[in-house]
Amino acid sequence: MCIRDSLGAGQLGRMLALSAYPLGHQMRFLALSEEDPSSLLGKTFIHNNNPEMVSNFADSSDIVTYESENTDVTIVNEISKNTKVFPSDKSLYISQHRGREKALLDALKIPCAPYQMVNSLDDLKNAIKNIGIPSILKIATDGYDGKGQFLIKSETQIHEAWEKMAGAESILEGFINFKRELSLIAVRGIDGSLEYYPLVENSHHEGILRLTIAPAQNISASLQKKAEEYMSSILKEIKHVGVLTIELFESDDLLVNEIAPRVHNSGHWTIEGTQTSQFENHIRAITESPLGQTTITSKFSAMINIIGVHGPIQKVLKTKNAHLHLYNKEERTGRKLGHITLTSNSIDELNKMIGSLKEYLP
Repeated sequence: MCIRDSLGAGQLGRMLALSAYPLGHQMRFLALSEEDPSSLLGKTFIHNNNPEMVSNFADSSDIVTYESENTDVTIVNEISKNTKVFPSDKSLYISQHRGREKALLDALKIPCAPYQMVNSLDDLKNAIKNIGIPSILKIATDGYDGKGQFLIKSETQIHEAWEKMAGAESILEGFINFKRELSLIAVRGIDGSLEYYPLVENSHHEGILRLTIAPAQNISASLQKKAEEYMSSILKEIKHVGVLTIELFESDDLLVNEIAPRVHNSGHWTIEGTQTSQFENHIRAITESPLGQTTITSKFSAMINIIGVHGPIQKVLKTKNAHLHLYNKEERTGRKLGHITLTSNSIDELNKMIGSLKEYLP
């Protein structure tokens, strides 16, 4: 039995642990609280900014991974001196800063929205002259689920937008009139082996993912291939090990919006919808095991996030081919409490199932 540790004990760490145990691995967690979703699934160390605690956490571990790109890179650097950490600190360093992320895409000639870094109100005014309006001002680090963003629709909003950033380093991105939002998840092994999942379509509300349809409908083989080429270039350039996700805009071209060096909310459907889930494949990758096949097991799947309140759980349990996952979280506005995966061999039937659970959608 090998000990695999997770920096972070949220729902992603929880589902990684649930995939690790059948493979014979033990999981432990560095958490912010004993109430974190993963705390019931393994020994939990409470992170209190004490370097000795971090050292104690990692010393007896074989491998460490992380569940968020907002993980402190200095902690990863310190742990990696004596313990294997996957993905590496390079993956983390690039993906946790929007500017470095965009610079990587530029270097690889992967299209993205026009952008300019902003460190002051004057910077913002200059960036708007170059990029135009509408545009989106985003905090350079720590933003997630739509947090730390401001859509600028007119010049009268420039001062308000900068005030919302509270002086933090930011990035202005041109607004993309996209047809739909897509994401691609892939996994790379230590030996360089690759497996791709199909492109999926995502629907957001107030910056939070609410619904994923898998595979995305009306995707040409050439579009899937283009997304995989983007992914392959990124994975190889940063020598990433484990699961990586790219969020994309489908417009006149296929643009990369963000990179996440981890398992992803839009991939939760893979637990029931594919032969090997994103979580199991991440564990396989970081433990130098053969990667699992990503073949879909149902023609169509959907993932619905449970946000804020648990809703009619008994109704979900009565729904044919519905799979419920709760994260052991208390209800709170905007909080991800769990998800529902629906599987079907008919897209019409899948849409009816989604409609029958409309209480969970905005």
